[in-house]
Amino acid sequence: MTEYIIIGVFALVGLLFAGAAMVFSRIVAPRFPDTGKKLDAYESGEDAIGTARIQFKLGYYLFALVFLVFDVEAIFLFPALANLGPAADGEAGQISPLFVWGEIVVFVAVLGFALYYAWRKKVLEWD
Repeated sequence: MTEYIIIGVFALVGLLFAGAAMVFSRIVAPRFPDTGKKLDAYESGEDAIGTARIQFKLGYYLFALVFLVFDVEAIFLFPALANLGPAADGEAGQISPLFVWGEIVVFVAVLGFALYYAWRKKVLEWD
């Protein structure tokens, strides 16, 4: 029961801290009337020219998503490879090396399937 009291106290202190920060910001923050330039976009001191709504080629978006898929897949391979060392040494309570290799093969197969799919859909062609 004392664990729940500790969690409740931490939650209450966190809420009070966040609320106090918001109230303090409201009291101390300067307020200036809108001078017409306040709501303009700011980029390196240059005035905005034209509209911000321009059309991007869909291929750029798809290329970025394919890169993200491969990047995340590569990052997720590192924990499996890190577990492979202790597993191969036979330390007690570790995962078997065959299981780790199986996970790596499945992961690389998913990666290969994604690459094959992107290749077939011609996502990797840069026009």
